[in-house]
Amino acid sequence: MGFRCGLVGLPNAGKSTIFNAMTNLGVEASAYPFCTIDPHTGIIQLEDSRLDTIHQIMGSAKKTSTVLEFVDIAGLVKGAHQGEGLGNQFLSHIGGVDAIAHVVRCFEDKNVSHPANKLDPVDDAKTVTLELILKDMDLVERRLQKARSSAKSGDPKMLKQITLLEPILEHLSKENEIRSLTLSDAQNELVREMNCLTAKPVIFIANVDENHLQNSPLVGTLEKHAENMQAPCLPFCGKVQAEIAELDQNDQLEFLKAMGLTETALQKILKTGYGVLKLITFFTANQNEAHAWTIPQNTAVIKAAAKVHTDFETNFIKAEVVHYNDLELHSSMKTLHDKGLVLIHGRDYIVQDGDLILFKIR
Repeated sequence: MGFRCGLVGLPNAGKSTIFNAMTNLGVEASAYPFCTIDPHTGIIQLEDSRLDTIHQIMGSAKKTSTVLEFVDIAGLVKGAHQGEGLGNQFLSHIGGVDAIAHVVRCFEDKNVSHPANKLDPVDDAKTVTLELILKDMDLVERRLQKARSSAKSGDPKMLKQITLLEPILEHLSKENEIRSLTLSDAQNELVREMNCLTAKPVIFIANVDENHLQNSPLVGTLEKHAENMQAPCLPFCGKVQAEIAELDQNDQLEFLKAMGLTETALQKILKTGYGVLKLITFFTANQNEAHAWTIPQNTAVIKAAAKVHTDFETNFIKAEVVHYNDLELHSSMKTLHDKGLVLIHGRDYIVQDGDLILFKIR
């Protein structure tokens, strides 16, 4: 699995349209609130030209891409943390994702209703963010209450937990996301354990109409807000991208050029998502299969081995590593061996993006 990304936003922000653009599953996209109730999931193979090259050079019988999972979560409204608009149910769906793609409406359309009856991208973004903050406050308060109750007996573990949680609650009470707070390792562990929503990386998606693909004042205001939140902001037209997704690959490229675009919505989300989650891709290949794998940055090769198979970690001896650029340049494993470009590493080697690895096991 690459990573799991949840699409959130106010009702009618364009989440389902964007989901269709990325997954081409044809999920209903309605102009009425709460069209989406159960989260729709789409698993997409991630195209990587490096895998194609490795597959060709190594003569593998097949290739297997890493995948990206998108979850289209129903629209949140003010009061969602208290259950408004089925909010508790929707917020629980967000808890299961690695990153949040926050879709914000940046287009005018009198035929598409707005929950606040006015269009203000920054205000819309803040409404959703505040609901996530309030939900996290509830999570932390409950955990604190439990810790304080247990600490009455003098339990040092619970006393320590109180000191870890109180600064987080104070930060949230000022309407700040956990992402903007510097946490200790112990605090990070607690946050992961509670599955706090505002600790997850966020990508803002400014959903524009066909007339504002290149320039939109509404997008400009959202981009400034995203910058203040230290989050990336991707402007694109969900409607156009959904149409592109229905074309075959060659026609997609021609369509993109005609629209003045260089890449699809999926490619943009992929690159940005990998960046915010600090993920990289490494490869394995033999005559049977060329395979792409996704791991966090700074992963030791022994842990990468476990990603391929648990036996590889248990019986690891060494790793033979080829950097992708060397493979692409020489197009021959024999040449790489002759030039000393097949490097031998032990269990502590830190895997680099694009590494082709052959694991040697007992």
